Parts: sequence; structure tokens; C-alpha cells
Amino acid sequence: MKKEIALGAASALLIVLIWHGVNILPLLFFFFLLGSMYYFFIIKNGPENTRFNILEKESVSVQVDFSSIGGQKTAKKELLEALDFVRHPERVARMGIRPLKGILLVGPPGTGKTLLAKAAATYTDSVFLAASGSEFIEMYAGVGAQRVRQIFSKARSMAARNKKKSAIIFIDEIEILGGSRGSHTSHHEYDQTLNQLLVEMDGITEDSNVRILLIGATNRADMLDKALLRPGRFDRIVPVELPDKEDREEILGLYVANKPLADDVELGRLAGETFGFSGAHLESLANEAAILAMREGCEKICQRHFSEAIDKVIMGEKLERKPVKEEMRRIAVHEIGHAVISEIINPGSVSAVTTTPRGKALGYTRQSPQNDSYLYTKDYLNGQIAVLLAGAAAEEIVFGSRSTGAAGDYKQAVDIARQLIACGMSSLGVVSVENLPGDLLHKELQKLIVEQEEKVKKLLGENRILINRLAENLLAEEKIGGDILRLLMKEEGLVA
Repeated sequence: MKKEIALGAASALLIVLIWHGVNILPLLFFFFLLGSMYYFFIIKNGPENTRFNILEKESVSVQVDFSSIGGQKTAKKELLEALDFVRHPERVARMGIRPLKGILLVGPPGTGKTLLAKAAATYTDSVFLAASGSEFIEMYAGVGAQRVRQIFSKARSMAARNKKKSAIIFIDEIEILGGSRGSHTSHHEYDQTLNQLLVEMDGITEDSNVRILLIGATNRADMLDKALLRPGRFDRIVPVELPDKEDREEILGLYVANKPLADDVELGRLAGETFGFSGAHLESLANEAAILAMREGCEKICQRHFSEAIDKVIMGEKLERKPVKEEMRRIAVHEIGHAVISEIINPGSVSAVTTTPRGKALGYTRQSPQNDSYLYTKDYLNGQIAVLLAGAAAEEIVFGSRSTGAAGDYKQAVDIARQLIACGMSSLGVVSVENLPGDLLHKELQKLIVEQEEKVKKLLGENRILINRLAENLLAEEKIGGDILRLLMKEEGLVA
């Protein structure tokens, strides 16, 4: 009403000015500038703009349930138990159990935290609202707190509108919204937003008409405020870890279900070669393999397409640039050095060796552990240092000099040596790496590196002819699989 009165008064004023012969163009220009500033700084970006990207369940075209999520048995078990409190409130009330208010999913990127949240909404027949933690934060004071109130209010109204008794609010990257108070010194907008979230979570009651469950996801739980993690707010912290070999095979099975596979495809073998892959990596692997098969005009996806796709997911696309012949031979010798030492120390560990440039690497030796390992012994770590040093050592034995191509290998070797010292597996015993004098730490690191380097040089020196022959074979083929490499080494009579 006020806007209509102001607009009418302004129009009347302009008519009067025109009637008296006043030039109103400067005045119109002035009002235009004021209106533009009001629109861009107040309406569009200011505190009154409370619209932000809330993903509603109705907008999700594909329903996600727990059966369509591979692996994550422990996470699903924890989550299902918590969701039963939402699904069966009468049973919970009978046992005198306080309903859970929040569940925090913690794990590396790409492990399926968002999928688990969507499956939770399907399992409990709840309305589903999702937003990113960064969407709550603005430079204007009070906007974040207002948006927190808005999403909780919208959850209740959506549930009532859809005749649902429960609602699930999912906040991804919640560490942006729920970071420790006082860590942001620029302004208090972060703290106000977190305070409002705490208030809203405290306001979740069991006798409410709509039961609300907050699910947060983060890969930086260490950044979250302690008040957010205490019981009564986030009651359950559910780890969502990288899948093991069995889970990777199950996930691959889900992602290739709609793809035509050749008879030679072995999902178990692929699962073994993808240690450290997340669910997102495995989805990308299946997709890239299908793209490679289509690019070649094949009707079915073969094992070699998956093998090529693994390299692409890890290292990136093949590069067009080709090193000169002398550099190619040095690269081949370097990679064969890695592969030979890897096979001597841990037979059957090499999956493939290639001189194809990918990403920042001019060549690549891919190792595949026979079993997933989460604890490493001193012998294993020393062996990894030896494998990393073997590339440069092979160059020195064959060409009499090293190259800058070993810079990344040396960095990784030093990191592993530092891990040996930190875990008390060096001659220093149990020490604090942070409190070690710099010269002493340097000497111990150098000692560990030199010790493995001498062993590697001795082994490669005894097999110099083998290295040259394998390098020539690699140059001709560009890529050698692990099985072929082991066959060639056996034919040449490897001296171990």
C-alpha cells in the first residue's frame, strides 16, 4: 500500500513540474541512479534476499534407496538404526528413548555422503531439503541466521503440505556453516549463523507435529565447533570411508549394470587394481571405459578399456606432446627401474608400465596391492622407498647420469622416510619429529634414503641387461601389462 501511495505522489509531482515548464530530465536521471543502486545492493544482494538453492525431494527425478548404494555396510547400518527412530516414533517413545536430532556423515570426498542422505529420506518417507554450507554465509549481517530459520521453517511447511510426518534437512560442507566460533576474525556473521543453527537444533522436539532430522556432511570434522558435536545436537557421527576391495567390486557392479560388457571383463580384478578409489572415482572409471569403447567403435566394453580408464582417472588424459627419442628411452629405463624393483620386493605388485605422457607425468608405473592394507610395516615402507628411488638409479646405471624426472619420486621417498621416523621405526627410536633439531632430522632422513638407494643400485646393477631389454620392449609397445612384464622377467632369468 505504501509503495502505491509513494508512486502516485511521485507521478503527481512530475506532472506538476512539467506543467510549470521545469526540465525534469536531470531529476529522472537522479531517480534512475537511486533505483539502480537500491536494486543491486539491497534487493538483489542485500539482507532482504533470502532465496538460496534449497534442493527439494520433489525436484529429484531419481529416487535413491540404500539398495542402490554399493558398499558402506557399516555406515548404512549406523544410519538405518538412527533412522528407525524417525520411522517408528511410537516404539521409540515406548522405550523412553530421546529421538536423535542430528547425524553427521564424515568421510573423504566422493564416498557417497549425499547419496546416503537422499536414501535416508526415501527410507523414512520424509520430505528432503538440501543446501550447501557456503550458501548460508553472506557479507551482510543476519543473512546466514535468517537462512537457517528459513530452511527449518520450510521443512515444516513442506511436510505439512505433503502430509508427511517427518522432514530431513541435509547440509553438505557443514564445516563452512559450523566452524569453530572465534576462528573467523573478520566479522561475526559466521558465529551468528552457527548460533542460530544450534538454537534450531535445540528446538527440535519429539512432540512436534513434524519430526525433523538434520544430516550434515563434511570431510573436515576437525573444523567443527564442539557445541555442534555434543550429544543432543549431532548425536551420531557416522564414518563414510573409502570402499575396500569387496565394496569396490559391488560398486563397480552397480555402475556397469546398464553397460554392455565383453566376456573378458573381470570386476574382481578391477577392484584389486583400484585401491584408494572412492565411489565417485569408480563411477568415473566405468564411464570413461564406456567412452573409450565408443570412441573405438566397439559394441562392448573390454578389459583393456577399463585398464586404460584406470590410468586416465588416476593420471589424466593422454598428452599430445611426445618427447624426443633420447628422452623416450630415458623415460622407459626410468619406469622399468621402478617396475623391476617393485617385482623383486613384492612379486605380482605391478599392474602396468607405460611411457604415455599423462598429466604432469611423462611415464607411469601402476602398482596394485594384492590385498587392501591399512597398517604398514617397516619393511613395507622401506620397500616403497626403494621402488621410488629405482627410477633414478636405473637412469644412472644405464646412462651414467640422472634427470629431473625423479624430483617427484624423491619427494615421496622423503615423506615415507619421515613417516618411518615419526612412527619410531628409525635408529632414533620413538621421537617427536616436530621437536627434532633440523640437522639431526636431515641426517636421519638421508641415512634412510641412502640405505635403500645402495640396495637398489646393487639389484639393478646385477640386472642391467634385463633393464635394457625390458626398456626396448616398453619403447616398442608403449605399454606393458603386469603379467607380460613378469613373463619377460622370467624368460630373461631375473637375478633377485
